[in-house]
Amino acid sequence: MRIDVLTLFPEMCEGVFGTSIVGKAREKGIVTLNAVNFRDFSGNKHNSVDDTPYGGGGGMVLKPDPIFAAVEHVLAQSAADSGQDGVVEDTAVKPRIILMCPQGRTYNQQIAEELAQEQHLIFICGHYEGYDERIREHLVTDELSIGDYVLTGGELPALTVIDSVVRLQPGALGNETSAVTDSFSTGLLEYPHYTRPAEFRGWKVPDMLLSGHHANIEGWRREQALQRTLERRPDLLETAALTEKDKQTLKRLREQASIKDNQ
Repeated sequence: MRIDVLTLFPEMCEGVFGTSIVGKAREKGIVTLNAVNFRDFSGNKHNSVDDTPYGGGGGMVLKPDPIFAAVEHVLAQSAADSGQDGVVEDTAVKPRIILMCPQGRTYNQQIAEELAQEQHLIFICGHYEGYDERIREHLVTDELSIGDYVLTGGELPALTVIDSVVRLQPGALGNETSAVTDSFSTGLLEYPHYTRPAEFRGWKVPDMLLSGHHANIEGWRREQALQRTLERRPDLLETAALTEKDKQTLKRLREQASIKDNQ
């Protein structure tokens, strides 16, 4: 996978690119990560990438020309690195060009798994009041938001998405089952975890986890995941893939919760 981040602050990206799981994936050659300063493509003597909005109003708006030029540079570079002639339109691999903005669809694990299947992602990180609308209309393929709040720029949201996508790449994690059982990957919140010591300050690990009976442990974990989701994120149960046994378990858990509330 190749990931390019178009940003005015490439130094913000390099710290993440070189550490933890993302850094190890980069070292292993699982992913190629690049931070591109689109100010380098401003094309004017002042290196300005923003201007006042037509029609008046506060704030500055990112101009289309430096961002289009930066994306075209990345596409040409990607084609050259892969030994292909011409730009991306002449190749089989079409990158996802992602605009990080509050107006985009809210990011979640399902989108992470979708993006993890791509070969090339390009993130555009904005600043100031917003983007020239022609960037949205004629350049990007996706608009993403990590939540209903506003940040000073798109770098932190882009890095959040990149972290969640890179860890899904084969070989990125030490234990390949980790990503499969993560919260949201199964549609449910993850079950609780315990490690040594078996007793700490009087708090004991559940006996089931010490039983060595793997089938019973898996059943316990599934019930714990259902209970935790019911308590903390019941909205997830509306779309989770539930078996008949899961539904029976949830019915019992709801009845138990109702009895407890009425005591």
